[in-house]
Amino acid sequence: MHIVVLSGPEMAAEFKQKFPEGKEGITYTFLHNHRLQDEQLRPAGIVFDFLLHEQPERLGLYAPEQVVFCNAATVQLAALVREAETEQVCTLIGFNGLPTLFNREVLEVSLLHAQDEAKLQQVCQALGTDYLLVEDRVGMVTPRMICMIINEACYTLQEQTASITDIDQGMKLGTNYPKGPFEWANQLGVENVYRVLRAVYEDTKEERYKVCPLLKTKCLKRESF
Repeated sequence: MHIVVLSGPEMAAEFKQKFPEGKEGITYTFLHNHRLQDEQLRPAGIVFDFLLHEQPERLGLYAPEQVVFCNAATVQLAALVREAETEQVCTLIGFNGLPTLFNREVLEVSLLHAQDEAKLQQVCQALGTDYLLVEDRVGMVTPRMICMIINEACYTLQEQTASITDIDQGMKLGTNYPKGPFEWANQLGVENVYRVLRAVYEDTKEERYKVCPLLKTKCLKRESF
């Protein structure tokens, strides 16, 4: 099975950890930018595109027989297809492509069309991964929940109610979370957290997703916690 992966270097490394080359007969080609060449796409029945949400118009490059996994942490598949202004013909599957959340035992996925679940099951079985199917919504489930927790922690820090260390320690001891909110933020990337929250807030207008000013400032300054 040959896979084309479009991603930055960080997610390419995580992809290799989740799907080691040679396992299940997997081979792959990595592309680190949007300039796709037909000859690079043609041999791939399966594509993992971590970058498609940045240029939705590229959706039209994919052939009907291809299965395209799109990083859907900040975009709804239905909205992506509409923005692409193209007749979507490939099998389009969303996946949680955030750092540290991709390489897990279960792949978090969504579908544009419910009838594609049989194809999803077939592909995931061939890849040797379990999957969790969630609704096609901005933020999916795990990114939405974790980023909301991080945002609330940022408000607490902004109000000087507690320190970063105290908040992280309190959440791990008090709720048995595997990581504290700021540990999560640094591992996911502050900019990724900001993008998820901004996208979910624009989609829902719910106050709990409104980005904390402290988090926005950290993102703009490209700082971690």
